[in-house]
Amino acid sequence: MTEHAPVVGGRGDVIRKALLDALSLPAFILLFTMMGFGSLARGAGFGADMAAVATLLIWGLPGQLAMVELTATGQHFFAILFACSLANARFLPMVVSFIPALARPRAGTGALLLDAQLLSINSWAMCLREFPQVAPDWRHLYYTTFALSILSAAIVGTLLGYYGAVALPRALVLGLIFTSPLFFALVLSAVPGRAERVSLLLGCAIVPAAHALFPSVDLLITGVVGGSLGFAAGRYWGRSDAG
Repeated sequence: MTEHAPVVGGRGDVIRKALLDALSLPAFILLFTMMGFGSLARGAGFGADMAAVATLLIWGLPGQLAMVELTATGQHFFAILFACSLANARFLPMVVSFIPALARPRAGTGALLLDAQLLSINSWAMCLREFPQVAPDWRHLYYTTFALSILSAAIVGTLLGYYGAVALPRALVLGLIFTSPLFFALVLSAVPGRAERVSLLLGCAIVPAAHALFPSVDLLITGVVGGSLGFAAGRYWGRSDAG
Protein backbone atom coordinates (compact mmCIF):
# COMPACT_ATOMS: atom_id res chain seq x y z
CA MET A 1 0.00 0.00 0.00
CA THR A 2 1.37 3.42 -0.91
CA GLU A 3 1.39 6.38 1.47
CA HIS A 4 -1.64 7.97 -0.21
CA ALA A 5 -3.73 4.81 -0.64
CA PRO A 6 -7.22 5.19 0.90
CA VAL A 7 -8.01 3.22 4.05
CA VAL A 8 -11.58 1.94 4.28
CA GLY A 9 -13.45 2.26 7.59
CA GLY A 10 -17.08 2.28 8.70
CA ARG A 11 -19.60 -0.57 8.64
CA GLY A 12 -21.28 0.25 5.35
CA ASP A 13 -18.09 0.92 3.42
CA VAL A 14 -16.35 -2.19 4.74
CA ILE A 15 -19.29 -4.49 4.00
CA ARG A 16 -19.61 -3.00 0.53
CA LYS A 17 -15.92 -3.51 -0.18
CA ALA A 18 -15.98 -7.10 1.10
CA LEU A 19 -19.01 -7.98 -1.02
CA LEU A 20 -17.56 -6.36 -4.12
CA ASP A 21 -14.23 -8.15 -3.59
CA ALA A 22 -16.04 -11.48 -3.13
CA LEU A 23 -18.31 -11.02 -6.13
CA SER A 24 -15.56 -9.67 -8.37
CA LEU A 25 -14.31 -13.23 -8.94
CA PRO A 26 -13.70 -15.43 -5.84
CA ALA A 27 -17.38 -16.30 -5.27
CA PHE A 28 -17.81 -17.34 -8.89
CA ILE A 29 -14.57 -19.33 -8.86
CA LEU A 30 -15.76 -21.29 -5.82
CA LEU A 31 -19.23 -21.68 -7.31
CA PHE A 32 -17.80 -23.44 -10.36
CA THR A 33 -15.17 -25.36 -8.36
CA MET A 34 -17.73 -26.78 -5.95
CA MET A 35 -19.95 -27.77 -8.85
CA GLY A 36 -17.21 -30.27 -9.64
CA PHE A 37 -17.20 -31.50 -6.05
CA GLY A 38 -20.98 -31.80 -5.97
CA SER A 39 -20.91 -33.92 -9.10
CA LEU A 40 -18.24 -36.23 -7.67
CA ALA A 41 -20.12 -36.48 -4.36
CA ARG A 42 -23.24 -37.68 -6.14
CA GLY A 43 -21.24 -40.22 -8.09
CA ALA A 44 -19.84 -41.56 -4.79
CA GLY A 45 -23.33 -42.06 -3.40
CA PHE A 46 -23.62 -39.05 -1.10
CA GLY A 47 -26.92 -37.30 -0.56
CA ALA A 48 -27.30 -33.65 -1.48
CA ASP A 49 -27.53 -32.64 2.18
CA MET A 50 -24.36 -34.54 3.06
CA ALA A 51 -22.46 -32.94 0.18
CA ALA A 52 -23.55 -29.47 1.30
CA VAL A 53 -22.64 -30.19 4.94
CA ALA A 54 -19.22 -31.43 3.83
CA THR A 55 -18.59 -28.11 2.10
CA LEU A 56 -19.81 -26.21 5.16
CA LEU A 57 -17.83 -28.12 7.80
CA ILE A 58 -14.72 -29.40 6.02
CA TRP A 59 -14.41 -26.21 3.94
CA GLY A 60 -11.31 -27.38 2.15
CA LEU A 61 -11.45 -29.05 -1.24
CA PRO A 62 -8.57 -31.54 -0.71
CA GLY A 63 -10.24 -32.85 2.44
CA GLN A 64 -13.60 -33.03 0.71
CA LEU A 65 -12.13 -34.94 -2.23
CA ALA A 66 -10.36 -37.33 0.15
CA MET A 67 -13.68 -38.00 1.87
CA VAL A 68 -15.43 -38.72 -1.44
CA GLU A 69 -12.69 -40.95 -2.83
CA LEU A 70 -12.18 -42.99 0.34
CA THR A 71 -15.91 -43.40 0.90
CA ALA A 72 -16.35 -44.62 -2.68
CA THR A 73 -13.70 -47.30 -2.08
CA GLY A 74 -15.32 -48.44 1.18
CA GLN A 75 -12.65 -47.28 3.61
CA HIS A 76 -13.19 -47.26 7.38
CA PHE A 77 -14.64 -44.14 9.04
CA PHE A 78 -11.49 -43.41 11.05
CA ALA A 79 -9.32 -43.73 7.95
CA ILE A 80 -11.53 -41.18 6.20
CA LEU A 81 -11.41 -38.88 9.23
CA PHE A 82 -7.62 -39.10 9.39
CA ALA A 83 -7.24 -38.45 5.66
CA CYS A 84 -9.52 -35.39 5.78
CA SER A 85 -7.65 -34.04 8.80
CA LEU A 86 -4.28 -34.58 7.17
CA ALA A 87 -5.42 -32.96 3.92
CA ASN A 88 -6.56 -29.85 5.81
CA ALA A 89 -3.55 -29.73 8.15
CA ARG A 90 -2.13 -27.01 5.93
CA PHE A 91 -4.65 -24.63 7.47
CA LEU A 92 -2.83 -24.67 10.83
CA PRO A 93 0.08 -22.41 9.80
CA MET A 94 -2.36 -20.28 7.81
CA VAL A 95 -4.52 -19.75 10.90
CA VAL A 96 -1.52 -19.02 13.13
CA SER A 97 -0.28 -16.35 10.73
CA PHE A 98 -3.72 -14.94 9.93
CA ILE A 99 -5.53 -14.56 13.26
CA PRO A 100 -3.21 -11.80 14.58
CA ALA A 101 -3.93 -9.75 11.44
CA LEU A 102 -7.61 -9.61 12.45
CA ALA A 103 -6.63 -7.32 15.37
CA ARG A 104 -8.99 -8.91 17.92
CA PRO A 105 -6.91 -8.96 21.12
CA ARG A 106 -9.93 -9.30 23.42
CA ALA A 107 -11.74 -12.02 21.47
CA GLY A 108 -12.51 -15.25 23.36
CA THR A 109 -11.38 -18.72 22.37
CA GLY A 110 -14.78 -19.64 20.92
CA ALA A 111 -14.86 -16.56 18.69
CA LEU A 112 -11.32 -17.22 17.45
CA LEU A 113 -12.18 -20.86 16.70
CA LEU A 114 -15.15 -19.70 14.64
CA ASP A 115 -12.88 -17.30 12.76
CA ALA A 116 -10.49 -20.17 12.10
CA GLN A 117 -13.31 -22.40 10.84
CA LEU A 118 -14.33 -19.76 8.30
CA LEU A 119 -10.81 -19.46 6.91
CA SER A 120 -10.06 -20.82 3.47
CA ILE A 121 -7.17 -20.43 1.09
CA ASN A 122 -9.10 -17.89 -0.94
CA SER A 123 -10.11 -15.70 2.01
CA TRP A 124 -6.59 -15.99 3.47
CA ALA A 125 -4.94 -14.81 0.27
CA MET A 126 -7.51 -12.10 -0.50
CA CYS A 127 -7.49 -10.69 3.03
CA LEU A 128 -3.70 -10.55 3.11
CA ARG A 129 -3.86 -8.52 -0.08
CA GLU A 130 -6.70 -6.22 0.99
CA PHE A 131 -6.09 -5.74 4.74
CA PRO A 132 -3.64 -2.84 4.17
CA GLN A 133 -6.59 -0.96 2.66
CA VAL A 134 -8.91 -1.68 5.63
CA ALA A 135 -8.68 0.07 9.00
CA PRO A 136 -7.56 -2.45 11.68
CA ASP A 137 -10.76 -2.05 13.73
CA TRP A 138 -12.81 -3.08 10.70
CA ARG A 139 -10.75 -6.00 9.40
CA HIS A 140 -12.80 -8.63 11.22
CA LEU A 141 -16.01 -7.35 9.66
CA TYR A 142 -14.36 -7.37 6.24
CA TYR A 143 -13.13 -10.92 6.80
CA THR A 144 -16.41 -12.39 8.03
CA THR A 145 -18.40 -10.69 5.26
CA PHE A 146 -16.00 -11.92 2.60
CA ALA A 147 -15.67 -15.43 4.06
CA LEU A 148 -19.42 -15.95 4.48
CA SER A 149 -20.04 -14.69 0.95
CA ILE A 150 -17.69 -17.18 -0.69
CA LEU A 151 -18.83 -19.99 1.63
CA SER A 152 -22.43 -19.37 0.55
CA ALA A 153 -21.36 -19.46 -3.09
CA ALA A 154 -19.51 -22.74 -2.46
CA ILE A 155 -22.59 -24.38 -0.93
CA VAL A 156 -24.76 -23.22 -3.82
CA GLY A 157 -22.17 -24.54 -6.26
CA THR A 158 -22.11 -27.90 -4.48
CA LEU A 159 -25.87 -28.27 -4.85
CA LEU A 160 -25.85 -27.12 -8.47
CA GLY A 161 -23.15 -29.63 -9.30
CA TYR A 162 -24.96 -32.38 -7.40
CA TYR A 163 -28.26 -31.94 -9.19
CA GLY A 164 -26.63 -31.22 -12.54
CA ALA A 165 -24.15 -34.10 -12.31
CA VAL A 166 -25.74 -36.08 -15.13
CA ALA A 167 -25.26 -33.13 -17.48
CA LEU A 168 -21.56 -32.56 -16.68
CA PRO A 169 -18.88 -34.55 -18.56
CA ARG A 170 -16.23 -35.95 -16.21
CA ALA A 171 -13.46 -33.99 -17.94
CA LEU A 172 -15.36 -30.77 -17.23
CA VAL A 173 -15.92 -31.80 -13.60
CA LEU A 174 -12.20 -32.33 -13.06
CA GLY A 175 -11.41 -29.07 -14.82
CA LEU A 176 -13.79 -27.14 -12.56
CA ILE A 177 -12.02 -28.49 -9.48
CA PHE A 178 -8.73 -26.93 -10.58
CA THR A 179 -10.11 -23.40 -11.03
CA SER A 180 -9.85 -22.61 -7.32
CA PRO A 181 -6.14 -23.52 -6.91
CA LEU A 182 -5.36 -21.56 -10.05
CA PHE A 183 -7.17 -18.50 -8.73
CA PHE A 184 -5.43 -18.84 -5.37
CA ALA A 185 -2.04 -18.90 -7.08
CA LEU A 186 -2.88 -15.74 -9.04
CA VAL A 187 -4.05 -13.92 -5.90
CA LEU A 188 -1.02 -15.00 -3.89
CA SER A 189 1.30 -13.78 -6.63
CA ALA A 190 -0.11 -10.27 -6.06
CA VAL A 191 0.48 -10.30 -2.28
CA PRO A 192 3.25 -7.83 -1.38
CA GLY A 193 6.50 -9.41 -0.26
CA ARG A 194 9.30 -11.18 -2.08
CA ALA A 195 9.26 -14.16 0.28
CA GLU A 196 5.66 -15.03 -0.64
CA ARG A 197 6.38 -14.85 -4.35
CA VAL A 198 9.56 -16.87 -4.03
CA SER A 199 7.66 -19.54 -2.06
CA LEU A 200 5.06 -19.72 -4.83
CA LEU A 201 7.68 -20.05 -7.56
CA LEU A 202 9.66 -22.65 -5.63
CA GLY A 203 6.48 -24.62 -4.97
CA CYS A 204 5.70 -24.70 -8.70
CA ALA A 205 9.23 -25.90 -9.39
CA ILE A 206 9.26 -28.57 -6.66
CA VAL A 207 5.82 -30.13 -7.10
CA PRO A 208 6.58 -32.20 -10.27
CA ALA A 209 9.52 -33.94 -8.58
CA ALA A 210 7.61 -34.36 -5.31
CA HIS A 211 4.66 -35.90 -7.14
CA ALA A 212 6.92 -38.29 -9.05
CA LEU A 213 8.81 -39.43 -5.93
CA PHE A 214 6.20 -39.18 -3.17
CA PRO A 215 2.73 -38.92 -4.77
CA SER A 216 0.86 -39.56 -1.51
CA VAL A 217 2.41 -36.57 0.29
CA ASP A 218 3.55 -34.44 -2.64
CA LEU A 219 1.62 -31.30 -1.64
CA LEU A 220 2.86 -31.53 1.95
CA ILE A 221 6.48 -31.80 0.81
CA THR A 222 6.02 -28.99 -1.70
CA GLY A 223 4.53 -26.68 0.92
CA VAL A 224 7.12 -27.41 3.60
CA VAL A 225 10.15 -27.16 1.31
CA GLY A 226 8.96 -24.28 -0.87
CA GLY A 227 7.56 -22.29 2.04
CA SER A 228 10.65 -22.82 4.22
CA LEU A 229 13.04 -21.80 1.45
CA GLY A 230 10.90 -18.77 0.63
CA PHE A 231 10.82 -17.75 4.30
CA ALA A 232 14.59 -18.15 4.57
CA ALA A 233 15.07 -16.06 1.42
CA GLY A 234 12.82 -13.35 2.85
CA ARG A 235 14.82 -13.24 6.09
CA TYR A 236 18.08 -13.04 4.12
CA TRP A 237 16.84 -10.21 1.92
CA GLY A 238 15.49 -8.42 4.98
CA ARG A 239 18.90 -8.45 6.63
CA SER A 240 20.55 -7.39 3.38
CA ASP A 241 18.16 -4.44 2.96
CA ALA A 242 18.69 -3.43 6.59
CA GLY A 243 22.43 -3.56 6.17
